[in-house]
Amino acid sequence: MQERGTIFALATGEGVAGVAVIRVSGPFAWGLAEALAGPGLPPPRVAGLRVLRDEQGGFLDQALVLKFAGSASYTGEESVELQCHGGRAVVRAVLERLGRLPGCRLAEPGEFTRRAFENGRLDLAGVEALGDLLQAETEEQRRQAARAIGGALHKRADQWRDDLLRAAALVEVTIDWADEEVPEDVSPDVAGLLDRVRRSIEEELKISDAAERMRHGFEVAILGAPNTGKSSLLNYLAGREAAITSPHPGTTRDVIELRYDLRGLPVIFLDTAGLRATDDPVESIGVARASERARGADLRLFLRSADAPGGVWEERLFQPGDLRVWAKTDLTPGTADVRISTLTGSGLAALLECIEARLRARFETGGLVSHQRQRNALSEAAAALHRSIDGVAGSEAELIAVEIRSAMLALERMIGRTGTEDILGAVFAGFCLGK
Repeated sequence: MQERGTIFALATGEGVAGVAVIRVSGPFAWGLAEALAGPGLPPPRVAGLRVLRDEQGGFLDQALVLKFAGSASYTGEESVELQCHGGRAVVRAVLERLGRLPGCRLAEPGEFTRRAFENGRLDLAGVEALGDLLQAETEEQRRQAARAIGGALHKRADQWRDDLLRAAALVEVTIDWADEEVPEDVSPDVAGLLDRVRRSIEEELKISDAAERMRHGFEVAILGAPNTGKSSLLNYLAGREAAITSPHPGTTRDVIELRYDLRGLPVIFLDTAGLRATDDPVESIGVARASERARGADLRLFLRSADAPGGVWEERLFQPGDLRVWAKTDLTPGTADVRISTLTGSGLAALLECIEARLRARFETGGLVSHQRQRNALSEAAAALHRSIDGVAGSEAELIAVEIRSAMLALERMIGRTGTEDILGAVFAGFCLGK
């Protein structure tokens, strides 16, 4: 980040709109707003209609101007919102005018949010949740991000920390009374507190995989021999020709992805190369990629038809919970978990219901930890607690105290209270200029 000053950026999307919001934040924000809109701006949190002018007093736009005091702003600094008309020329003129004002510069990606973090308005877990909310494409993704941005992970970490502080205080008693008789044995209480936190953390870790997959999308691989209708199924779901279909085997050579909102679940359907032995080197690469992606997918759909009822590839790649799908029922009937026809649409709704049910059954939703950084910190805390519990069994008070501190530091890193400087750049780089 550049040297601290007053920053500005367009907070709404690029392009023509009814209204465009330009944000200004920093120590000279209010004065800069007066340079554009004239003196006598309305008091904080009260919108006022003003004319924005250039250096010569020429008309730029008529806009709503809204001031925020540092104690009540998003960034924790004096801030201003200019709600202009959303034409490209208007927005460009206002931004260029701001850029010419002394002490004012265009914000870097994520700089508004970074200032909010540095001023204590958000913790790092809240920053990551905000990024997830901005990128959410489905209702379940929005709900997950909303839980996190509401501070749920922070509150859970504080609960764990409170229990660990009580355990640490009890351990300190045994250390302070090392040369004397301790009034009572505190080991059961310490062990109970540590074990309760450890079990709670491990339960959160168990469902964190689902939370992270919810962020990125659940992968569903469409597999089968050539010409079983894999690409036709993908095109039906897309509502367009996303993949080329042809009566000639080997048409699909690479993995084609389709992002799909399945009743709130983010699903990535993978159209893969037809599974068969081939001497074509390019098609062989496609078959190898299809097998590799299929093994790592969350669910596999094995398409069958009258001329390709299944075979050795299905036996190799099938995992419990996968679905066998009979395609082209408009031509010939067959036996499978679900029967579909992309020509008539028969069975497609049932197939989607089955996919949703299988995914929801496998992945428990409601997790608060959805980033690898958070999972790593939580895993460190769980490992330290395991060692501390072993110390209780061996009556090693100093070891217990050290491991409890290690667990607490890991929790602090998870929510961003300490040890975050090395990762801040990567976290905020994913934000837009106006955020």
